[in-house]
Amino acid sequence: MRVLVVNAGSSSLKVSLVGGDDAELASRELEASSGRFKTSELDAAIREMDDVEAVGHRVVHGGRRYSSSVPIDARVVAYLRTITDLAPLHMPAAIAGILAVRKLLPRVPAVACFDTSFHSTMPAAAATYAIPEAWRRRHGIKRYGFHGFSHAYSARRASELVGRPPSRLRVVTCHLGSGASLAAVERGRSVDTTMGFTPLEGLVMATRSGSVDPGLMLWLQAHQAVTERELLQALDGRSGLLALAGTKDMREVLERRSKKDERARLAFDVYIHRLRACIASMASAMNGLDALVFTGGVGENAAPVRSEAAAGLRFLGVALDARLNARIKGDGDVSAGDAEVRTLVVHAREDIEVARDVRRALHERG
Repeated sequence: MRVLVVNAGSSSLKVSLVGGDDAELASRELEASSGRFKTSELDAAIREMDDVEAVGHRVVHGGRRYSSSVPIDARVVAYLRTITDLAPLHMPAAIAGILAVRKLLPRVPAVACFDTSFHSTMPAAAATYAIPEAWRRRHGIKRYGFHGFSHAYSARRASELVGRPPSRLRVVTCHLGSGASLAAVERGRSVDTTMGFTPLEGLVMATRSGSVDPGLMLWLQAHQAVTERELLQALDGRSGLLALAGTKDMREVLERRSKKDERARLAFDVYIHRLRACIASMASAMNGLDALVFTGGVGENAAPVRSEAAAGLRFLGVALDARLNARIKGDGDVSAGDAEVRTLVVHAREDIEVARDVRRALHERG
C-alpha cells in the first residue's frame, strides 16, 4: 500500500509518499506560519505523488481517548479540537492538515497516527504523576510522551545495525531537534521517556524550556502577575536555547561557542547537562544500556553534542571514536572500538513508522 504521510508542524508541512517496501517515493516540504500553509502548494505537491492509496497524518497528541492509530472521521476531528491546548504549537496544524488533505483526496482512507501511542506501554511507575488522585482520574493526567514514531523507528533501526533482535536490546533513543526527547526502549517497547503530559517536560529545546520547578510558575503568577497566556508563550516559544543564547539554532550556538561567546557557552553547557542526566535516567529504567542512538536534526548533525554527551557517560560504558563521530554521514556506528555500549547515529524516518501504522489500522478495520 502506497501511503501519503502528512506531518504538519508549526513552521512546516512535510508530505512524503512511502511505498510498500518502506522506500520514500517522493517528498516535499512546504513552509508554514503558525500552522498555516497555502492549500494551493499542498495541492501541487500531492498531485506530484501518484497512486496514493491511503493517507497517514502524524498527530502529536492522542489525549485520553486514543492510544493507537485510528481511521479519521468527524468524531475523531471533533475530539482533536478539544485537546488542542495540550500541544498548542502542533495540534491546530495537524487538524488543518487533515481537513486540507480530505478536500484534496476525499475518497482516500485517512488515518490519524498519534505520537503518544508508542509510549502507551510505559509502566504505571513511569507514567504516573504524584498528584491528587482526583486530578489523575477526572482529567486523565499522566505522562504521555511524544516523538513516538521517531523513537520507534530509531530503536528498530538500532536492532538492525547492531545485529541483535529487539527482544535482546536495551536502547536509549535521543530525538534531538527543535523539540527534543529521549526514550528508554526495552525489548522494543517504551518503558520511560522525558516528555510528559505535554511536550514541555524534559530536555532543553530550541524555544521550549524543558522541565522547570512548578513552584516557580506559581511564584510568577502570584508575585509578578504573569498570566497563563504569558507563561505558555514564554515556556513554549521564548525559552530553551533561544532564551540562553539568543538563537534557537544549535548550529549558531556551536559556532559562537567556538568563538568564546559566553551566552552560547552557557546555553550549550545547560543543554548537555540536562541531556547527560536524562540519558542516565533512561538507562536506569532498564537496569542498563546496550545501545545509545542519536537522531533528529541536532542528533544527526551536531558532532560536538554527541561527543560532549558521551564524555559524561563513560560510567555507563559509552565511548566514541572521535574520527568516526566527526565524519559520520547517514546511519552508522560511532563507538570506540572497546566501548561496552554501541553509540549509533540514525537518520530520522518517522514517515516509515506512520505508514506502517496506517497499514495496520486499515487492515484491522478490514
